[in-house]
Amino acid sequence: MTLASAEYPFLELMWTMLVFFCWVAWFWLLFVVLGDLYRRPDVSGWSKVAWTLLVIVLPFLGVLLYLGTQGRHLGERRRARELDAQRRFEDYVRSVSTADRTGAAQIAEARRLLDQGVIDDEEYQALKRKALAP
Repeated sequence: MTLASAEYPFLELMWTMLVFFCWVAWFWLLFVVLGDLYRRPDVSGWSKVAWTLLVIVLPFLGVLLYLGTQGRHLGERRRARELDAQRRFEDYVRSVSTADRTGAAQIAEARRLLDQGVIDDEEYQALKRKALAP
């Protein structure tokens, strides 16, 4: 046995790892609670201040009280935010994509390019055929 292992036995190492894991998990839980609290539009500013003070002054009691009283729909609120973000992303993609444009709009755009001299008549006809294709 080496000197290092005698000074810090295996069980103490395991205890240290468990304490460190609980410390990290506690901060993760604290950030989840505060993140949920500050993203909620249905909670007033003064309520947010009160919850924040409670979580800071009495951390264990504050977090457990928040989870017990307000955490029932925590997952639903998170899922609603994710669905809203996904919907907004899809709306943005639809708004900038050319695939959703009608054939008439594509032909008008091709005509504008032809009138400006950006494309020639052959390219205009190809774009027109492409826009009219099913």
